[in-house]
Amino acid sequence: MKFPELESSTVEWKSSFPENEQIVRTIVGFCNRFGGKLVIGVANNGEIVGVDESVAERQMEYLDKMIYESSAPPIIPLVHTQRFGDNVVLLIEVSAGMNKPYYIKSLGMEKGAFVRLGRSTMKANADMIEELKWSSRGLHFDLTSLYHSTVEDLDMAAIEDFFGLSKGKKKSSIDAILSSYNIVHEEHKTKYPTVAGGLLFGKYPEKHLPEAFIICSRFSGTSGRTALASLDCKGTLFEQFEMAFGFIVKHLDRSFVIRGKKREEKLEIPEVAIREILLNAIVHRNYHIQAPIKIAIYDNRIEIFSPGDFPGPINASNLLSGLTYIRNPGISKIFRQAKYIEKLGSGFYNLFHSYDHWGLKSPEVFEGENYIKCVLPREKRKDMQGLEDADEEEKILNLFNQTEELSISDVIATLGIARATAGRRLNSLVIAHKLKKIGSGRSTSYRKAKLK
Repeated sequence: MKFPELESSTVEWKSSFPENEQIVRTIVGFCNRFGGKLVIGVANNGEIVGVDESVAERQMEYLDKMIYESSAPPIIPLVHTQRFGDNVVLLIEVSAGMNKPYYIKSLGMEKGAFVRLGRSTMKANADMIEELKWSSRGLHFDLTSLYHSTVEDLDMAAIEDFFGLSKGKKKSSIDAILSSYNIVHEEHKTKYPTVAGGLLFGKYPEKHLPEAFIICSRFSGTSGRTALASLDCKGTLFEQFEMAFGFIVKHLDRSFVIRGKKREEKLEIPEVAIREILLNAIVHRNYHIQAPIKIAIYDNRIEIFSPGDFPGPINASNLLSGLTYIRNPGISKIFRQAKYIEKLGSGFYNLFHSYDHWGLKSPEVFEGENYIKCVLPREKRKDMQGLEDADEEEKILNLFNQTEELSISDVIATLGIARATAGRRLNSLVIAHKLKKIGSGRSTSYRKAKLK
């Protein structure tokens, strides 16, 4: 008989009783996230193997006391047994804690705080501990003041334009908007830009939040680290979005379909998928962590790394459930105002639905230690392959409008395609008598064939 619940961020199986510290570590990890249950008497494959009833009874007598005395702040678990046929399992359940971070008292907060990430219990690093403190106090990092900045660092013209304010608008009206949209926060009669305000409307956001930017890279092949092109997307979050979106689209394959007298262009993957995953990374990332968003484009996939873990009750197993938890309410509110975000909780649904609608392999989402990784497959559709090949060949021919001679390296660097792909396209053009091959080996180059 199988246990009815799968292992996840809120459920862990153990076939037999683990060491006390391992029990406390798991329970601490549950309390620091969404709560959960440790189930003892279930094998790694989910089969219920049970525990000795007399042993379970003895464990129940002291487990709650042991966990209470070993944890700080003290954790009071619910310890009970449940029968499945002839087998008995012991369950230790806890709710999400209200006084985070929790940790093993004997190890101290720095070494004894743990969090539950997916099916694993991980030691919390300094950034995780800091975010646990924020969440425990009901605070949001993007609404905090940038004390080393001033209101003069905000682009007031951009703010007035965004909200449709006329230049003759009363200062009191502008101040009300700055306050209600959490762009500015006043403390002790001094006004400071918030983190959200600096990122959305700062003149130079990177001056005060130097790691809050996006690194885009186009790599050669499917696993190498040879960068064919790269771009650091800085500026406001709106500018970062546009730059990163443009970089991704530029380095994807396109097909062209003739409909009547019009030539329609189509990307190899849905634009909505790129848009949704990029917006999700920008709006919901943990800006307290000093690290940029990273986007890596390979021949067969796009990888997006966003600093931080899933916010609130969201995890990799319930992305399509429509759950919404806003980590950055200030940033989210402005992006909704700007119509970048239409419906709360629809981002991942749109992502997966668009891939399914196109008949493509589904994207994957992973939760790592202090990062979320999303993989968008670049799987070629069979009905588009011929069109894409022709399009790449056309791009190569267009390069000769600027030069008389090209090497395979020139084609790779300019078009951002793999060496094997560039070689096939050039060879096809030579066979079609559209290009002429000159030389051999590393000195090989290509010229446009003369029309007879």
